[in-house]
Amino acid sequence: MEELRAFRPAFVSITYGAMGSSRDKSVAWVRRIQALGLTPLAHLTVAGQSREEVAGVLERFVEAGAENLLALRGDPPKGEKVFRPHPQGFRYAAELVAFVRERYGKALSVGGAAYPEGHPESESLEADLRHFKAKVEAGLDFAITQLFFNNAHYFGFLERARRAGIQIPILPGIMPITSYAQLRRFTEVCGASIPGPLLSKLERYQDDPQAILEIGVEHATRQVAELLQAGVEGVHFYTLNKSPATRMVLESLGFKPA
Repeated sequence: MEELRAFRPAFVSITYGAMGSSRDKSVAWVRRIQALGLTPLAHLTVAGQSREEVAGVLERFVEAGAENLLALRGDPPKGEKVFRPHPQGFRYAAELVAFVRERYGKALSVGGAAYPEGHPESESLEADLRHFKAKVEAGLDFAITQLFFNNAHYFGFLERARRAGIQIPILPGIMPITSYAQLRRFTEVCGASIPGPLLSKLERYQDDPQAILEIGVEHATRQVAELLQAGVEGVHFYTLNKSPATRMVLESLGFKPA
């Protein structure tokens, strides 16, 4: 954060541990990020938690000064492939969005996730869009997409969303590749595809960390340049708690630290 603060990011997101395992740390980081003069975006997932527990975490976020929330359903526990809601919990992110609006009205800015290539559990892109629209109608102010490596997926999703009457900002999520093994783990979980030429190059240099970093930065730079040229409202970087790759992308695009 110290490295990237100089580029004046609009916000810094705080992830939320599986099944709420890091909720205490998430609340503490709201305060730490604000102390650095940055705006926190607190993730909140409902997996493994009752409505009462979620309400308690929400209250603690607000007490800590959080004004921005990313409402997520969350993934199944490690080793399981099917999401099972808590008996007294939420089934979908749309229910969490409605719950936040009911309790806090417009006092919080609420964002949600979007999936350019479809959520791994959706039976089709059309079904995925219906789920996304349900979240928007429940009260989303903005959305951030899952990572993708082909901008055509983002532009296609954006076009489908606009045709469906969805007008909220949809920020593209970009992850500069820094590790071949990590990339394969991430894409297996979220279902994001890797363009053939990029995958071939990564496979060729998979045992050379410096080469992988350079390939990842080059690809992300081209992605972001095209997105900015198309007029996107902003870009969300998945930094994975590291600054070098994102900083290299920003500098390659001509952004200067303050």
